[in-house]
Amino acid sequence: MPPRQSSSANPSSSIEGTFGAVLRVLRLGKGISQEELAHVSGQHRNYVGLLERGEKSPSLRTLFNVAGALSIAPSEILKRVEGSLKREERTV
Repeated sequence: MPPRQSSSANPSSSIEGTFGAVLRVLRLGKGISQEELAHVSGQHRNYVGLLERGEKSPSLRTLFNVAGALSIAPSEILKRVEGSLKREERTV
């Protein structure tokens, strides 16, 4: 199956958009701001916003840093992204 392409019309249908949506849900679930997440994970607040909007794709290092800041395993974030993508595929 070919990799999913980014779609500017619906960023949540891309891998980046799905990652961003999962990241936002996790961050809000912890009750922290983008600025707090950025500070704890060693990222810039603007970059966290770009990730959440699906405009950037995180490096492996960033994934681990953000996961650590959220007190969650990086694999758990990826499982949630994968699950969301599978649900989207079933509805298409």
